[in-house]
Amino acid sequence: MEAVKLIAQAGLKAEICSASRGTRGDIDAVAKSGADSIHLIIPVSDLHIEAKLKKTREQVLEITREMVRHAKDCGLIVELSAEDATRADLGYLKKVFYTGVEAGADRVVACDTVGVLTPERSYELFADLRQSLEVPVVSVHCHNDFGMAVANTVAALRAGANQFHATINGLGERAGNASLEEIVVSLMSLYKLKLNVKTKQLYSLSQFVSRMTGVYVQPNKAIVGENAFTHESGIHTAGMLADPSTYEPIAPELVGGTRRLAPGKHSGSAGIKAAMAEMGLQTSEEQLKEIFLRVKTVGDKGKTVTDADLLAIAENVLGLGKEKPIQLLEITVVSGNTVTPTASVRLKLNGKEVSGAAIGVGPVDAAINAVKKAIAEVEPIHLEQYNVKAITGGTDAMVEVMVRMRKGGRTATAMGVREDIVMASMDAVLGSMNVLTALNGNNGADKAAAQKEEKQ
Repeated sequence: MEAVKLIAQAGLKAEICSASRGTRGDIDAVAKSGADSIHLIIPVSDLHIEAKLKKTREQVLEITREMVRHAKDCGLIVELSAEDATRADLGYLKKVFYTGVEAGADRVVACDTVGVLTPERSYELFADLRQSLEVPVVSVHCHNDFGMAVANTVAALRAGANQFHATINGLGERAGNASLEEIVVSLMSLYKLKLNVKTKQLYSLSQFVSRMTGVYVQPNKAIVGENAFTHESGIHTAGMLADPSTYEPIAPELVGGTRRLAPGKHSGSAGIKAAMAEMGLQTSEEQLKEIFLRVKTVGDKGKTVTDADLLAIAENVLGLGKEKPIQLLEITVVSGNTVTPTASVRLKLNGKEVSGAAIGVGPVDAAINAVKKAIAEVEPIHLEQYNVKAITGGTDAMVEVMVRMRKGGRTATAMGVREDIVMASMDAVLGSMNVLTALNGNNGADKAAAQKEEKQ
């Protein structure tokens, strides 16, 4: 309970609630933690009652009565949670809730513990509970085993439930729980409800949770996935350039995301031309055609075409061959089981030599932190995503590193492939930084956005 205790002591403008089994020891632990309320879990399906608890229905009713009263005596707001409610006998489920409310429960929660609800059944169930129970709060708790947690939650709210449980990125047991960001944006955009939610922080919150938990957000996840506002298809990019709403139901700014036209084998010439303009590069029709064909060729080989690849192709076709704004001159990394991973770098930044040193959780993290520190005052660029995979076998395997970085309101992707993971990471990071430097080179608005981001 140490984590709950620390959260309760943080002084947050929030009600702090802790989950608990229906036992005196658990309830006492919640009370001692400083939490405001308790999510008191009582199994209600015959399967759980008989197989897990080894008890009878009547015994569970008595446990419910005693534990709710004990929690109230401890000064807690009681949220009575019916585990596996959607596989329970409806009459018995109501009996458990009646018993709990009579004993003092402030709220009731029907849990779709294994995600077997459908939107139709969800509406029927919660409409019935709302009508049958005299309790201020009827809450819905859905799991995503069949991919319907969000739809079931919204259906329950439409039926009269006035509280829902959700998690950032849909984290949870097995296939996860209902996704907070998907529910919130659906309610606001599709049902036109006004919610006291700062939606512009949803994307950054999603990224933060992903980093802290180590659980990767699937690229095509709704609202906060990497591809949610990324467009590659020629038909789509042509429409996007005419009016973004042609292929976007919401603006990325609503959730703090950014729009990106991605190069690849499905790209159209309009998208490539727009990407060139963003990089400050002007092309003739023949040059644009050649760049377009080269991008398609790379994509047809099954390779991901990053923003750094597109810039390199364009510079080659245009015969620019200019020096990259950011170049690695030297890197030193120290790591081991008895030392803190440390890295130092020397870079050439727009013709001037800069250096930086930093520590990290490992040699790659230390190296990236050192680069960011070296260029922080001039180029405040942030790492959003880092992915690595071995593309050959053995201890000397070739490693592929893919990164996505942000500067102000723009993002860029790049890849590095080497036998040394640190050097592959440096190639990817510097490649992405160089694209962002090109993208922002003539864009005062993005410089202002980057400065604002740094202050925040």
